[in-house]
Amino acid sequence: MKSILFLLCLLLSQSVPAQDVCLTQEEQNLYNLLMQYRRSKNLTAIPFSARLTRVAQAHVRDLSEHFDYENRGDCNPHSWSSKGSWSSCCYTDDHNQASCMWNKPREISGYDSDGYEIAFFSSDGAEAEESLEGWKKSPGHNPVMINSGTWNKAKWEAVGIGIYGNYAVMWFGALADPSTMVDCK
Repeated sequence: MKSILFLLCLLLSQSVPAQDVCLTQEEQNLYNLLMQYRRSKNLTAIPFSARLTRVAQAHVRDLSEHFDYENRGDCNPHSWSSKGSWSSCCYTDDHNQASCMWNKPREISGYDSDGYEIAFFSSDGAEAEESLEGWKKSPGHNPVMINSGTWNKAKWEAVGIGIYGNYAVMWFGALADPSTMVDCK
């Protein structure tokens, strides 16, 4: 019995590995603005996720370097190029390729649940405040952030953020992420 308790205590005391993820000041600002917005709606804070941030940061880089917003054809910004260590896909506005987006957290970071992304494009370069204001005005994106409409039963336990170039994205997940971020300072 003592050996079982010892093994259980040993397993529980081991921390989940840190993810090699650092936030920019603008990404931290976007997280803070999102939490302020949720508080203004009497909603709880969403814990920050290193794994979902890894996905978000990979996606904004992929979008900035490989996605032509002006000549995108049927593919919207939830699409992924074939230029990375992930499966590529063209996410269309009819949402027929939605599983491509939902699976990216598993594929890229080992987050063991679906992820839901909102994306913002600015030809002048994405910034936290403009991105959040754009999403607040969007009937498709605002409900994700504040759990309304289709998303009213969702309980977000994790959020990841990426801003790079002309893109900002946030990823939401219903599974808590016990991984810790590395201190990049």
